[in-house]
Amino acid sequence: MSAETPTGSSHEYSHLAPLFAELVSLPEDDGRRDAVRDKLVTGHLALAEHIAMRFAHRGVAREDLTQVATVGLIHAVDRFDPERGIDFLSFAVPTIMGEVRRYFRDTAWSVRVPRRLKELHLTITAAGNELSQRLGRAPTPSEIAAHLGMSREEVYEGLEAGQVYQSVSLDEALSSGDPDSDPLADTLGEDDAALLGIDDHESLRPLIERLPERERRILLLRFFKNMTQTQIAEKIGVSQMHVSRLLTRTLETLRAGLVTDER
Repeated sequence: MSAETPTGSSHEYSHLAPLFAELVSLPEDDGRRDAVRDKLVTGHLALAEHIAMRFAHRGVAREDLTQVATVGLIHAVDRFDPERGIDFLSFAVPTIMGEVRRYFRDTAWSVRVPRRLKELHLTITAAGNELSQRLGRAPTPSEIAAHLGMSREEVYEGLEAGQVYQSVSLDEALSSGDPDSDPLADTLGEDDAALLGIDDHESLRPLIERLPERERRILLLRFFKNMTQTQIAEKIGVSQMHVSRLLTRTLETLRAGLVTDER
């Protein structure tokens, strides 16, 4: 009996089934295990991507959702036992969906924010993503305001609401007090107040000079070249999520440095 999945019948993946038996048969220290495992993960990526798309309209970047779903797929490949008598898709679909739902469960608004502001925040996020694709660069709040037919003050209000949106589900090393890398961080341009009031360039200069070279480059590309996180990731050869984490950590370092200097 073949299982129906979000992407169709299990027959679409039937050619991969023998690889599970091969994976189980190989000793843990056998170098071939990694190659077989990679084939299984790569061969089922379409399943993870499709499941991620089912959650794509909840205010989280599609790239982040795909990465979460892929983590779920990897867990499914590692935990699947072909001798249990069920096909892989029957096991993988709930495993992947569980990983994505856990991500949303662990993602919450850190303080009580009115529904109107939450909806405004998500509207601005979607508009920023759309304009980024259209313009080939990060739009400014003024451009977002014009696109949505609202005032720039309303855009800033939505951005401020986004600052209390937190997520630590993908990286426990992140402090629970750090702002989540919301998609807005990947869509706002040079005048988006992304440094949260840090506008004293003379004070910033020595702090920036002390940053590692990669972090300095990311700041340059993000705030002076108006590149999105996705564009930066492609340019320096890392994932968009890693760029997001580096950027968040770097901005926190700069803020902390300015506060220390003021004392």
